[in-house]
Amino acid sequence: MDIMPIGVIVNGLAVVIGGLIGAFLGERLPERLRISLPLVFGCSSCAMGIATIVKMQTLPAVIFAVIVGTAVGELIYLEKGIAWGAKKFERPIGAIFPNTSNIKDRNEYMEKLISIIVLFSASGTGIFGALESGLTGDHTILLTKSILDLFTAAIFATGLGYIVTAVVIPQFIVLIVLFLTAGLIMPMTTPRMLADFSACGGILMFATGLRICGIKAFPIGNMLPAMALVMPLSYIWVAYIVPLLK
Repeated sequence: MDIMPIGVIVNGLAVVIGGLIGAFLGERLPERLRISLPLVFGCSSCAMGIATIVKMQTLPAVIFAVIVGTAVGELIYLEKGIAWGAKKFERPIGAIFPNTSNIKDRNEYMEKLISIIVLFSASGTGIFGALESGLTGDHTILLTKSILDLFTAAIFATGLGYIVTAVVIPQFIVLIVLFLTAGLIMPMTTPRMLADFSACGGILMFATGLRICGIKAFPIGNMLPAMALVMPLSYIWVAYIVPLLK
């Protein structure tokens, strides 16, 4: 019997519902909460990143993937493409809902929007959860992530407004593609490759947290190709490089 993408659907609904609630409550929340809550989640993103980074098995492969992946992203202007897509999302969302964003600075607005697009669409938890869901039918990881995303979307929507609900579009596309291709991807992986994959996602989540907190504006969007490179590089390092070093 075919496995239904229950986890992917629930995760998407959590983002939409959280975004609607947060945007509706935005102006009703005290300003000190609208300022402090995103900072708290930025710290939480750093913590989640650290928790997955410690699973790393092949340090050289992961670091190489991050460096090469970021270089590729910079060369193809990936983050600018994400920003362009985010601007396109604003128009239909603005036609349905009023603009409730309380962030006046345009650059700050786009930085936060790109950060949450990456956070929701490219977290190691989400990607691994979609693969696990598609292969085994166990939706536990995605359902747990949905609870976190519900509150996360609400927190960011208090500042960004209803545009947060549009983040479900790239998130759903990424997760459903992984869900549908899980049967092809997972049999080719090893526990070491999956651990390195999670660690690479953890690095991106840590950088995202620093960006959300305003500590350093890492090019999160341009770092995304690292997620596609890390498992092949992990395999190549263990299968071919390590034997040469012995």
